[in-house]
Amino acid sequence: MTKQNLLGYSIRQMEELFERLGEPPYRGKQLFKWLYNNRQYDFGLMTDLTKKVRTQINEAYEFRGPALERKAESQDGTIKLLFRLDDGLPIETVLIPDEERQTLCLSSQSGCALGCHFCATGTMGLKRNLTVGEMVGQMLHVRENYGSAAFSNVVFMGMGEPFNNYDNLVEALGIMTDSLGLGIAAKKITVSTVGITPIIYKYADSRLKANLAVSLHAATQEKREAIMPVARTYQLGALMDAIRYYTQKTSRRVTFEYILFDGFNDTMDDILDLARLVQGIPCKINVLAYNPVAESGFSSPSDEKVDWFAKMLYPRTPAVTVRKSRGRDIEAACGQLAARKT
Repeated sequence: MTKQNLLGYSIRQMEELFERLGEPPYRGKQLFKWLYNNRQYDFGLMTDLTKKVRTQINEAYEFRGPALERKAESQDGTIKLLFRLDDGLPIETVLIPDEERQTLCLSSQSGCALGCHFCATGTMGLKRNLTVGEMVGQMLHVRENYGSAAFSNVVFMGMGEPFNNYDNLVEALGIMTDSLGLGIAAKKITVSTVGITPIIYKYADSRLKANLAVSLHAATQEKREAIMPVARTYQLGALMDAIRYYTQKTSRRVTFEYILFDGFNDTMDDILDLARLVQGIPCKINVLAYNPVAESGFSSPSDEKVDWFAKMLYPRTPAVTVRKSRGRDIEAACGQLAARKT
């Protein structure tokens, strides 16, 4: 008999499991804590469960994450993990060490349907949404193999558009932030979207406390459409209205990601357009150089140009940070994930 995988089960689902076994629902919380918090995957060693229950669970269930197929390590210390899912599809996860923080970059889909012209993941097309367990499993693998202190911050900026897998994302965030689960502070988690406007409203109205980042990359509708086909559906004016709603509803600032493409969106006019666009919105702007993707037609600006852009932008906007590319040599940098051999 094929065992059912418990990875991705919430407390509620585990409580329902025990009810079906004729056991008190509170056993579900015990099992949840053993698996996610204690990282004990041997049911036989869960000492506060009866021997009968342990035997029943062991006969029908398992707790198993996605299989690691390959690991690549960059000269700058960035680690890229390629996982192979049960149906053979690939996903990639990136661990980015830094002096001040260690960031874990998670995927929410295998591939992506949005086809942004500068992003390698888009060339894969969308394979499918990840399950709750496949999202949580990436994090558990890193903790198991690199220790609980391996990352301090988590970003959903890997493969896929998280807001196009919203329901599973919400469940995964619940497990990650639960004190009996992975116990990560919500303020240490950021969900990045290209701007799926209706879901931004939904996210603002939810009780989720994870941060929001928006991949902006251009400050006019015309330029945004030229690089991001999704901008034709979710136009810039409506997107900015949704972001204003989010910041007012949550009292949290939003992060705008702005990739610089040489000769496309890196002039003084672009700076002024961007400053006007975000005026009055509590925000931080992350400026980063484009990371090369084959046949995209774009090129990277110089480091000096990136620094100039940020310097000119900062007096006109609340906060600006230059994000240095990490893991370029193993195709692990922003926009480069496509499950290719490195």
